[in-house]
Amino acid sequence: MAAKLLSHYPWAKAPFIIGAPMRVMSGPSLAVAVSRAGGLGFIGPNIKTKDMGADLEEASTMIQNTPPSILAFNSVPTGPLLPVGVGFQLWGDDLDIATATIEKFKPCAAWLYAPKDGSKDYDLWSRHIRRASPETKIWVQIGTLKETKELLQLSEKPDVIVVQGAESGGHGRAADGMGLMTLFPEIADAMAASQIPLVAAGGIADGRGIAAVLCLGASGVAMGTRFLAASEARISKGYQNEIVRASDGAANTTRTLLYNHLRGTFGWPAEYSPRTIINKSFIEHQEGASFNELKGLHDEALKSGDQGWGPDGRLATYAGASVGLIHNVASAVEIMEEVRSDAVKRVQSLGLGFPTE
Repeated sequence: MAAKLLSHYPWAKAPFIIGAPMRVMSGPSLAVAVSRAGGLGFIGPNIKTKDMGADLEEASTMIQNTPPSILAFNSVPTGPLLPVGVGFQLWGDDLDIATATIEKFKPCAAWLYAPKDGSKDYDLWSRHIRRASPETKIWVQIGTLKETKELLQLSEKPDVIVVQGAESGGHGRAADGMGLMTLFPEIADAMAASQIPLVAAGGIADGRGIAAVLCLGASGVAMGTRFLAASEARISKGYQNEIVRASDGAANTTRTLLYNHLRGTFGWPAEYSPRTIINKSFIEHQEGASFNELKGLHDEALKSGDQGWGPDGRLATYAGASVGLIHNVASAVEIMEEVRSDAVKRVQSLGLGFPTE
């Protein structure tokens, strides 16, 4: 299955590493850099669906203007497709605009997530995208076994399924999420006859995590939080510093809608809630401070620049439970080379020291 998945992205290397489509923060620079390093970079949803066009235009220009010797995907035929993917949050994105954008730029993959009307939305979006760009592969992200079974009943089945564990950052399953170590194998068993490749996501930030999910049967590995500490990420320095500083994800991150509401974000389907690094907004919320009071303090913190983040800050710092494994900012290429090399060494080492029959 891993070979089947890689065959769709001929510039990619094994193990197949994917840059998750984090909203706003996964911009053209990060997506192109991840693909350039032999992975697949996704551009995340922007504030408005129409902004995806500008991001894809920028990514296309970057690719065209980069010397062939630098870009891995310039040495292999990619056909009419742009060697980056795009991500959409179905509950909030506009299908017509998204379809027109995909038809114009032909990204190699479209990652669909968070439907407002369950699996029916996946069918609708997949059908429209395939009409607009038949070669664009459909990726669907899920976080429960129930969702997996529903996908198998669709008329428009996905080309790839991303299995997201509860350790993930950003918006994941609120009440019925489960850790990747147990979630992935059960979904893999249910999907065994489907021949649809599975990508693992959630809490993976280094070579050890990559090696672990490869052993679980993943055909690819998606990382989000680790790439928040990439130099190409579209992120405020204060936010990025907090990703590097934070540790002990179990104690210092939580799932809460508080930061969504402080930022004026409403409308997410009820089954999703974001994981964020805890700061004063959440602590004072737990202590009983009123929302209006917290909202005022939050809006003041917006004016303080990079000081708005950190333990004494008040701004949303969406991140996964893997923050304690991230200790530095590096280029996406450096991150990819480090985690890929470490993962390969760890997988290879599994064959040492075991008795043979």
